[in-house]
Amino acid sequence: MSSAGPTRSARPLVVRCGAFGDMVLVTALIHDLSARFGGPVDVLTSGPWSEPLLRGQPGVGDVVTVRSRKTPYWLSRDQQRAVRWLRSRGAGPTWCCDGNEAARPMLSRAGVPEQFIVDSRDHPLLTGEHATEQWRRLAQILPAAGVSPPVSPSPESARSAPSSLERGGASLEVSASQVADLDTWWRVRQLPDAPFVAIQVGNKRTMRRGLRRLAENTKYWPNERWAAVLRHIRERLPAHAIVMLGTGPEFELNQEIVALAAIDGIYNVADDLPVPRLTALLSRALGLITVDSGPAHAAAAVGCPLVVLFGKASTTLYRPWGRAGADVKVLTGRVNGEANMLGITIEEVVAAWDALALRVR
Repeated sequence: MSSAGPTRSARPLVVRCGAFGDMVLVTALIHDLSARFGGPVDVLTSGPWSEPLLRGQPGVGDVVTVRSRKTPYWLSRDQQRAVRWLRSRGAGPTWCCDGNEAARPMLSRAGVPEQFIVDSRDHPLLTGEHATEQWRRLAQILPAAGVSPPVSPSPESARSAPSSLERGGASLEVSASQVADLDTWWRVRQLPDAPFVAIQVGNKRTMRRGLRRLAENTKYWPNERWAAVLRHIRERLPAHAIVMLGTGPEFELNQEIVALAAIDGIYNVADDLPVPRLTALLSRALGLITVDSGPAHAAAAVGCPLVVLFGKASTTLYRPWGRAGADVKVLTGRVNGEANMLGITIEEVVAAWDALALRVR
């Protein structure tokens, strides 16, 4: 392996080990790098959501996932497999987008020199900068070793991976196979042939150890308030279906809220909603109400209008922002002078929903 510069065969590599929403946001970097280098970008990541989320997206090449970066290397087959893959692809321009060192040992073991790496920690957020703006800015920075991307991408690459600089924000595309899967699943579940809106009440913090009301859970909004919002939607949209989203553990939480709302036309699908089906469903929903969550970012990335309730997370940094330009209403609240989702009222949520520019079916 030459130390003079990246190998000709190695494609750009993005290293990002984050939550669902983090991986949606980093598509802005992937798209820009793909457009700049005129080809696909490989991704080293973690989490069971990353591969099904990114696989087949414009500008994305190989996606390799490790379950844990903290497991000792000699015990982790995933890390060993990732290192073998890194060695086989050759050292090339690499963008590390994690806030810690956990993934760096794999790069070192694979022989990726430091001068080939652009580390986001060396280029911290600017005042008032959104996460996708940071990634877009990082895409303009080349490794110290020197990389000469194509002067202009090929027409095929430009069409398949449009730069997020055009409109800003993250972007996800829904494939024909995802649409076909959604159509089949919709019929099997016997869901109505009617326009629908989506609701996402849970998140991984909500379901942590089943203690939803603990003080450290900053993304909990009471079930009674969600039930009141559902009744308002039914009153305003009597012919629409209401689809409750989530993962398997959130199914029971959804059922509790459905029982409290005591209205017809609500469908809880949290028991059977893998990531590709979720993004396809969001691409078809007329609108979404959600807590700050991965599905919130996915909705914006596929152009679904949404109302999003924030707790303590920075809205400047993490406001859902999609390149498609869908309407996004962000709500925040305060309790005892501190940012707190519990400070958001039912009236604020329904007012934001009524003002939201919903899709037209």
